[in-house]
Amino acid sequence: MASRAAPAAVAEDPQFWQRRIAERLRGSTARHDRADWVLPGLTAQASRAFERFIPEKLVPAAVLMPIVLRDPAPTVLFTQRATALKHHAGQISFPGGRLESSDANPIAAALREAREEVGLDPAFITVIGFLPDHIIGTGFRVTPVVAFVRPGFTLVADAREVEETFEVPLDYLFDPANFRPRMRQYVPDLPAVQLTDIPVGERNIWGATAGMLMNLYRLCKE
Repeated sequence: MASRAAPAAVAEDPQFWQRRIAERLRGSTARHDRADWVLPGLTAQASRAFERFIPEKLVPAAVLMPIVLRDPAPTVLFTQRATALKHHAGQISFPGGRLESSDANPIAAALREAREEVGLDPAFITVIGFLPDHIIGTGFRVTPVVAFVRPGFTLVADAREVEETFEVPLDYLFDPANFRPRMRQYVPDLPAVQLTDIPVGERNIWGATAGMLMNLYRLCKE
């Protein structure tokens, strides 16, 4: 019932999703146990069918999911990756990357990467919580760090990694009317699974980025 009521609640209260995210992630911690891993866009239960295909050794990484507290309603900050990158060139993503030896934890890595990639000052960021680790096909175990970002920041993108930055209203991203199904064959011998793309004008949010958004949406919609 709550999920059907959400669109009406958002219309009446532009900060509905902001409060729901804070409520649902309150007290969450970064959990790295294999039993908690998910594939992007799949529920924990659906991810279990692929568990035996996940490598034992994965590279720890983290991304920052930056929710900007715009007035009257929040937005989500994205990057479009540079076309010359080796992995995920040109794709829409969140700031992030592998954990370096200097990073104490996923928060430190996410904040460092956001500063390096787009110049986002950590002073504007408040970490709210974490989603389960997402397993990426390129061999990374990614911890999504969900954060609220206070307006007033200035971005300076590193052109070697980021082509541009842009924001999308959170209520647009969480509106099922904007979801587009995509079938993906994760493993040749298993049935294809239905994932979700989120087109935004001429852009298309898909893959791991869309998967993380969908898992945050599922957590918050009920």
